Amino acid sequence: MRDFATKSFVRARSRDSSATAGKPQCPYISRMSQKITPLSALLLTVPPLLWAGNAVVGRMVNNLVPPITLNFLRWAVALFILLPLASWVLRRSSGLWQHWRRFALLSLLGVGCYNALQYLALQTSTPLNVTLVAASGPVWMLAIGALFFQAPVRRAQMYGAVLSILGVLVVLSRGDWAQLMAVRLVAGDLFILLATACWSWYSWLLSRRDEPEAIRQDWAAFLLAQVVFGLAWSGLFASMEWGLTEAHITWGWPLIGALAFVAVGPAVLAYRCWGMGVQQAGPAVAGFFANLTPLFAAIFSAAFLGELPHLYHALAFALIIGGIWVSSRR
Repeated sequence: MRDFATKSFVRARSRDSSATAGKPQCPYISRMSQKITPLSALLLTVPPLLWAGNAVVGRMVNNLVPPITLNFLRWAVALFILLPLASWVLRRSSGLWQHWRRFALLSLLGVGCYNALQYLALQTSTPLNVTLVAASGPVWMLAIGALFFQAPVRRAQMYGAVLSILGVLVVLSRGDWAQLMAVRLVAGDLFILLATACWSWYSWLLSRRDEPEAIRQDWAAFLLAQVVFGLAWSGLFASMEWGLTEAHITWGWPLIGALAFVAVGPAVLAYRCWGMGVQQAGPAVAGFFANLTPLFAAIFSAAFLGELPHLYHALAFALIIGGIWVSSRR
């Protein structure tokens, strides 16, 4: 399957390169300042929605499967979903194996580490702390872009980061700022902080085009290329988990249903939408959409726990959306 939006992005980039030939350029500046379109906004909203569900499901199966093993199983299922769509990428002539270093790094950050660290964080840290620390995503995006990708940070993006994080804090505090004063960092908070840094780095690497165009333009092939190497990473980490801990799996329909959801939704669909959204809006802007995750998590909590929405939900939503809008202004 070829993606029209991705091919349009490639054609536009080619025209820009021809028009500016011979001029010194920073390849990441345009991605830092692109405006948000309705399509890119939709693409970047779907992943936080699924990630919020992923966090809820991860907590629900906490006692059924070890966290790092859960990450390995979800990507094993995703592999079988992707194989019928892009099995050609495994051929020797596809270019995958010639660019194995590129995909090994992408898969380490996005497949092997991110969700494994998130599931691991939920073992020792409260959902409040995990989501609070993960709210540092926009800061990581801007910092990594500036330090390692020569991407300038605009004042509007700094203001947007403040608004977006304030919105997250409103959700986490449930409108009562005194609750935030009781937060204490534990090992799990450090895990989710590392996970957020890994995801930010992964998002910036997505904006580079160091792989064959045939793989890049086929979303299933691009994701499958990462899953192939990612399974090796996650399998290695899972084997260490079983060797160092008293790990066990309790099989049953609850775990099977959970695996089906985390493999299809947060794994395949979310990565598909995130990759397209990053290409269209840029990594820095995309980072602000990630802060919709705790807002959706609050909504899910209201739905599953019977808690009615409050005024602070509306305030938080306004702040987060305001941060996204401000950060995209030129």
